[in-house]
Amino acid sequence: MQIHQLSVTYLAEQDRILVRIKTAGAEEIRMWLTRRLMLGLWPLLSKLLTSHLLKMEAAGRSLDSADDSLKKMLADFRKEEFLRQADFDTPYQEGDGGTPLGAEPLLITDVDATPLADGRLRLSFNERLPNVDEPRSFQIDLQPPLMQGLMHLLEQSLARAQWAEPFGSHVPSEASGVMDDHQTLRRPRYLN
Repeated sequence: MQIHQLSVTYLAEQDRILVRIKTAGAEEIRMWLTRRLMLGLWPLLSKLLTSHLLKMEAAGRSLDSADDSLKKMLADFRKEEFLRQADFDTPYQEGDGGTPLGAEPLLITDVDATPLADGRLRLSFNERLPNVDEPRSFQIDLQPPLMQGLMHLLEQSLARAQWAEPFGSHVPSEASGVMDDHQTLRRPRYLN
């Protein structure tokens, strides 16, 4: 499948992320990503992309002896380079070119990620629901710039969803408590 456009939108009323993929043939594949799924998927995709970017950056030389801060700096530089070249200004083209997997978005239950030797990342999205005889799934191969664009759109949606804290920083446990303005320990409060 050749990807023409990607759209990633957080829908608060569903508390899910809707990903729409428009192919060069104007077909559209839709999928829901839940918070539970993203808790496992986000770190995996981040690690795979960073690892791959470092391999690209090395290009014949070894970065094994480089310290972690240098590796992070090199990966961040490559990510920024991809983002500068990406087109985030063109609106997603609505249209009815067909939905080969059905009009209802797939509720993704698991994702298989495989780095390929030629630099692409293969993602297999699967919807395996109980009491459903025919699981739905599809597979895409993403070049690093497109993968970085997808990660950028997902990151924006995670921020809108306010899911970002568990994906990138430490969340205080209930036992740790929270200090208020008067420096007294009180139990943390949670919404949802």
